[in-house]
Amino acid sequence: MPNEAVPVHVNARGMKCPWPVLRAAKAMRDAAAITIDADDPIAPAELATLAAQQGWAFTMLEPGRFALAHSDPA
Repeated sequence: MPNEAVPVHVNARGMKCPWPVLRAAKAMRDAAAITIDADDPIAPAELATLAAQQGWAFTMLEPGRFALAHSDPA
């Protein structure tokens, strides 16, 4: 079961895709939610796609900062 504590932060600034997405996927294995800083122009679309494929919530917090979270089971 993922850790329910404060979201894990991932710094992927300066990394080109697919690295931010790979870092996010790895972090989400052990966390209920993460925030990620990623400045690759492709990162928002790639992170949104990853979230959609996994059934996670995706939010753009501000330009270059995103949040992913496991969806609550209904």
